[in-house]
Amino acid sequence: MTNSKKIFITGAYGGIGTAICERFKDKNFTLVLTSSSQKKIESLKAKYGEEHYFYQIDLSNVENLQNSLDIISKDHKDISVIINNAGTTKDNLIFRMKDDQWSEVIQTNLNSNYQIIKSLLPNMLSKKYGKIIGISSIVGSTGNPGQANYVASKSGLVGLYKSIALEVAKRNINVNIISPGFITTSMTDNLNDEQKKQYLSRIPMSRFGMPEDIANLVYFLSSDESSYITGQNFHVNGGMLMV
Repeated sequence: MTNSKKIFITGAYGGIGTAICERFKDKNFTLVLTSSSQKKIESLKAKYGEEHYFYQIDLSNVENLQNSLDIISKDHKDISVIINNAGTTKDNLIFRMKDDQWSEVIQTNLNSNYQIIKSLLPNMLSKKYGKIIGISSIVGSTGNPGQANYVASKSGLVGLYKSIALEVAKRNINVNIISPGFITTSMTDNLNDEQKKQYLSRIPMSRFGMPEDIANLVYFLSSDESSYITGQNFHVNGGMLMV
Protein backbone atom coordinates (compact mmCIF):
# COMPACT_ATOMS: atom_id res chain seq x y z
CA MET A 1 0.00 0.00 0.00
CA THR A 2 0.98 3.61 -0.29
CA ASN A 3 1.30 5.72 2.84
CA SER A 4 -2.28 6.86 2.30
CA LYS A 5 -4.52 4.37 4.07
CA LYS A 6 -8.01 5.76 3.83
CA ILE A 7 -10.90 3.73 2.45
CA PHE A 8 -14.37 4.80 1.30
CA ILE A 9 -17.10 2.16 1.83
CA THR A 10 -20.81 2.42 0.98
CA GLY A 11 -23.37 0.19 2.69
CA ALA A 12 -21.09 -0.06 5.70
CA TYR A 13 -23.81 -1.25 8.07
CA GLY A 14 -24.89 -4.46 6.29
CA GLY A 15 -23.47 -7.96 6.64
CA ILE A 16 -20.86 -7.75 3.89
CA GLY A 17 -20.22 -4.07 4.67
CA THR A 18 -19.50 -4.88 8.31
CA ALA A 19 -17.06 -7.66 7.37
CA ILE A 20 -15.24 -5.29 4.99
CA CYS A 21 -15.03 -2.58 7.66
CA GLU A 22 -13.60 -5.02 10.20
CA ARG A 23 -11.03 -6.33 7.72
CA PHE A 24 -9.65 -2.87 6.98
CA LYS A 25 -9.95 -1.50 10.52
CA ASP A 26 -7.74 -4.37 11.66
CA LYS A 27 -5.14 -3.20 9.12
CA ASN A 28 -5.18 0.35 10.54
CA PHE A 29 -7.10 1.99 7.71
CA THR A 30 -9.07 5.16 8.34
CA LEU A 31 -12.67 4.41 7.37
CA VAL A 32 -14.91 6.83 5.45
CA LEU A 33 -18.29 5.15 5.80
CA THR A 34 -21.73 5.82 4.36
CA SER A 35 -25.12 4.48 5.31
CA SER A 36 -28.69 5.36 4.48
CA SER A 37 -30.11 6.23 7.90
CA GLN A 38 -29.02 8.36 10.84
CA LYS A 39 -29.71 5.45 13.19
CA LYS A 40 -27.23 3.27 11.29
CA ILE A 41 -24.69 6.09 11.22
CA GLU A 42 -24.94 6.48 15.00
CA SER A 43 -24.44 2.73 15.38
CA LEU A 44 -21.35 2.86 13.15
CA LYS A 45 -19.95 5.79 15.14
CA ALA A 46 -20.44 3.90 18.39
CA LYS A 47 -18.74 0.85 16.91
CA TYR A 48 -15.72 2.41 15.21
CA GLY A 49 -15.10 5.64 17.10
CA GLU A 50 -14.34 9.26 16.36
CA GLU A 51 -11.10 8.68 14.45
CA HIS A 52 -13.17 7.55 11.45
CA TYR A 53 -15.63 9.48 9.25
CA PHE A 54 -19.34 8.91 8.72
CA TYR A 55 -21.82 10.25 6.16
CA GLN A 56 -25.55 9.67 5.93
CA ILE A 57 -26.20 9.43 2.19
CA ASP A 58 -29.31 8.46 0.23
CA LEU A 59 -27.82 6.79 -2.85
CA SER A 60 -31.25 6.83 -4.52
CA ASN A 61 -31.25 10.65 -4.40
CA VAL A 62 -28.97 12.02 -7.13
CA GLU A 63 -28.70 15.50 -5.62
CA ASN A 64 -28.13 14.33 -2.03
CA LEU A 65 -25.45 11.92 -3.21
CA GLN A 66 -23.65 14.49 -5.35
CA ASN A 67 -23.67 17.13 -2.62
CA SER A 68 -22.15 14.62 -0.20
CA LEU A 69 -19.54 13.51 -2.75
CA ASP A 70 -18.49 17.11 -3.37
CA ILE A 71 -17.76 17.44 0.35
CA ILE A 72 -16.03 14.05 0.63
CA SER A 73 -13.80 14.65 -2.41
CA LYS A 74 -12.60 17.95 -0.89
CA ASP A 75 -12.19 16.71 2.70
CA HIS A 76 -10.65 13.33 1.86
CA LYS A 77 -8.29 13.81 -1.06
CA ASP A 78 -6.23 10.90 0.29
CA ILE A 79 -8.83 8.13 -0.23
CA SER A 80 -6.86 5.32 -1.86
CA VAL A 81 -9.56 2.61 -1.91
CA ILE A 82 -13.19 2.86 -2.99
CA ILE A 83 -15.58 0.00 -2.14
CA ASN A 84 -19.02 0.39 -3.71
CA ASN A 85 -20.87 -2.19 -1.65
CA ALA A 86 -24.35 -0.73 -1.07
CA GLY A 87 -27.35 -2.08 -2.93
CA THR A 88 -31.11 -2.38 -2.78
CA THR A 89 -33.88 -4.58 -4.16
CA LYS A 90 -37.42 -3.77 -5.29
CA ASP A 91 -38.49 -7.11 -6.72
CA ASN A 92 -41.36 -7.62 -9.13
CA LEU A 93 -42.16 -9.46 -12.34
CA ILE A 94 -41.44 -7.19 -15.29
CA PHE A 95 -45.08 -6.74 -16.32
CA ARG A 96 -45.97 -5.67 -12.78
CA MET A 97 -42.90 -3.56 -12.12
CA LYS A 98 -43.55 0.09 -11.36
CA ASP A 99 -41.37 2.73 -12.97
CA ASP A 100 -40.15 3.92 -9.58
CA GLN A 101 -39.13 0.36 -8.63
CA TRP A 102 -36.98 0.26 -11.75
CA SER A 103 -35.57 3.76 -11.35
CA GLU A 104 -34.70 3.51 -7.66
CA VAL A 105 -32.80 0.24 -8.04
CA ILE A 106 -30.88 1.44 -11.11
CA GLN A 107 -29.95 4.71 -9.36
CA THR A 108 -28.97 3.07 -6.06
CA ASN A 109 -27.07 0.09 -7.48
CA LEU A 110 -25.63 1.40 -10.75
CA ASN A 111 -25.85 5.16 -11.26
CA SER A 112 -24.49 5.83 -7.77
CA ASN A 113 -21.31 3.94 -8.72
CA TYR A 114 -20.87 6.23 -11.72
CA GLN A 115 -21.36 9.32 -9.53
CA ILE A 116 -19.03 8.08 -6.79
CA ILE A 117 -16.21 7.02 -9.09
CA LYS A 118 -16.46 10.17 -11.24
CA SER A 119 -16.31 12.36 -8.12
CA LEU A 120 -13.51 10.58 -6.24
CA LEU A 121 -11.37 9.46 -9.19
CA PRO A 122 -9.64 12.82 -9.88
CA ASN A 123 -7.80 12.64 -6.53
CA MET A 124 -6.60 9.12 -7.39
CA LEU A 125 -5.51 10.21 -10.86
CA SER A 126 -3.42 13.05 -9.42
CA LYS A 127 -1.72 10.62 -7.02
CA LYS A 128 -1.37 7.91 -9.71
CA TYR A 129 -2.65 5.33 -7.24
CA GLY A 130 -5.99 3.77 -6.40
CA LYS A 131 -8.09 0.64 -5.99
CA ILE A 132 -11.78 0.63 -6.95
CA ILE A 133 -13.95 -2.39 -6.20
CA GLY A 134 -17.64 -2.86 -6.92
CA ILE A 135 -19.93 -5.54 -5.53
CA SER A 136 -22.11 -7.11 -8.22
CA SER A 137 -23.95 -10.44 -7.87
CA ILE A 138 -24.10 -13.93 -9.31
CA VAL A 139 -27.48 -13.00 -10.83
CA GLY A 140 -25.77 -10.35 -12.94
CA SER A 141 -24.43 -13.29 -14.95
CA THR A 142 -27.33 -15.75 -14.65
CA GLY A 143 -30.44 -13.56 -14.58
CA ASN A 144 -33.17 -14.06 -11.98
CA PRO A 145 -36.95 -13.98 -12.40
CA GLY A 146 -38.65 -11.12 -10.58
CA GLN A 147 -35.42 -9.13 -10.40
CA ALA A 148 -35.02 -7.56 -13.86
CA ASN A 149 -34.16 -4.19 -12.28
CA TYR A 150 -31.65 -5.63 -9.79
CA VAL A 151 -30.04 -7.90 -12.39
CA ALA A 152 -29.77 -5.05 -14.91
CA SER A 153 -28.06 -2.90 -12.30
CA LYS A 154 -25.61 -5.62 -11.25
CA SER A 155 -24.88 -6.65 -14.83
CA GLY A 156 -24.39 -2.99 -15.75
CA LEU A 157 -21.72 -2.66 -13.05
CA VAL A 158 -19.54 -5.20 -14.87
CA GLY A 159 -19.54 -3.19 -18.09
CA LEU A 160 -19.03 0.08 -16.22
CA TYR A 161 -16.05 -1.19 -14.23
CA LYS A 162 -14.36 -2.88 -17.20
CA SER A 163 -14.60 0.34 -19.20
CA ILE A 164 -13.20 2.46 -16.35
CA ALA A 165 -10.45 -0.13 -15.78
CA LEU A 166 -9.32 0.40 -19.39
CA GLU A 167 -9.40 4.19 -19.01
CA VAL A 168 -7.24 4.36 -15.84
CA ALA A 169 -4.95 1.32 -16.16
CA LYS A 170 -1.92 3.42 -17.12
CA ARG A 171 -2.39 5.61 -14.03
CA ASN A 172 -1.75 2.74 -11.60
CA ILE A 173 -5.43 2.42 -10.66
CA ASN A 174 -6.98 -1.05 -10.46
CA VAL A 175 -10.71 -1.48 -11.01
CA ASN A 176 -12.43 -4.81 -10.31
CA ILE A 177 -15.80 -6.40 -9.56
CA ILE A 178 -16.76 -9.11 -7.06
CA SER A 179 -19.92 -11.12 -7.71
CA PRO A 180 -21.06 -12.94 -4.56
CA GLY A 181 -23.37 -15.95 -4.67
CA PHE A 182 -25.45 -16.78 -1.59
CA ILE A 183 -23.78 -15.20 1.42
CA THR A 184 -25.06 -15.59 5.00
CA THR A 185 -26.63 -12.18 5.67
CA SER A 186 -30.05 -10.86 6.69
CA MET A 187 -31.17 -11.76 3.15
CA THR A 188 -30.51 -15.48 3.58
CA ASP A 189 -31.81 -15.35 7.16
CA ASN A 190 -35.22 -14.49 5.71
CA LEU A 191 -35.36 -17.69 3.65
CA ASN A 192 -37.45 -20.53 5.03
CA ASP A 193 -35.99 -24.04 5.44
CA GLU A 194 -37.42 -25.27 2.15
CA GLN A 195 -35.95 -22.31 0.24
CA LYS A 196 -32.57 -22.79 1.91
CA LYS A 197 -32.60 -26.47 1.02
CA GLN A 198 -33.46 -25.65 -2.59
CA TYR A 199 -30.64 -23.12 -2.95
CA LEU A 200 -28.09 -25.30 -1.14
CA SER A 201 -28.82 -28.14 -3.56
CA ARG A 202 -27.48 -25.90 -6.36
CA ILE A 203 -24.23 -25.08 -4.54
CA PRO A 204 -21.54 -27.79 -4.94
CA MET A 205 -20.00 -26.85 -1.58
CA SER A 206 -23.46 -27.33 0.03
CA ARG A 207 -23.14 -24.23 2.20
CA PHE A 208 -23.69 -20.51 1.98
CA GLY A 209 -20.67 -18.22 1.96
CA MET A 210 -19.74 -15.95 4.84
CA PRO A 211 -19.40 -12.15 4.60
CA GLU A 212 -15.71 -12.64 5.45
CA ASP A 213 -15.28 -14.60 2.20
CA ILE A 214 -16.11 -11.42 0.32
CA ALA A 215 -14.15 -9.14 2.67
CA ASN A 216 -11.00 -11.24 2.26
CA LEU A 217 -11.11 -10.86 -1.52
CA VAL A 218 -11.89 -7.15 -1.21
CA TYR A 219 -8.80 -6.77 0.94
CA PHE A 220 -6.60 -8.69 -1.50
CA LEU A 221 -7.82 -6.61 -4.45
CA SER A 222 -7.09 -3.47 -2.40
CA SER A 223 -3.52 -4.52 -1.73
CA ASP A 224 -0.39 -4.17 -3.85
CA GLU A 225 -0.26 -7.97 -4.10
CA SER A 226 -3.01 -7.63 -6.73
CA SER A 227 -1.36 -4.80 -8.68
CA TYR A 228 -1.46 -6.68 -12.02
CA ILE A 229 -5.18 -7.50 -11.77
CA THR A 230 -7.71 -5.12 -13.30
CA GLY A 231 -11.01 -5.22 -15.18
CA GLN A 232 -11.95 -8.61 -13.73
CA ASN A 233 -15.22 -9.98 -12.35
CA PHE A 234 -14.53 -12.42 -9.51
CA HIS A 235 -17.26 -14.96 -8.72
CA VAL A 236 -17.44 -16.11 -5.09
CA ASN A 237 -20.24 -18.65 -4.93
CA GLY A 238 -19.10 -22.07 -3.72
CA GLY A 239 -19.14 -23.42 -7.27
CA MET A 240 -22.78 -22.46 -7.98
CA LEU A 241 -21.65 -20.74 -11.18
CA MET A 242 -18.38 -21.45 -12.97
CA VAL A 243 -17.47 -19.07 -15.80
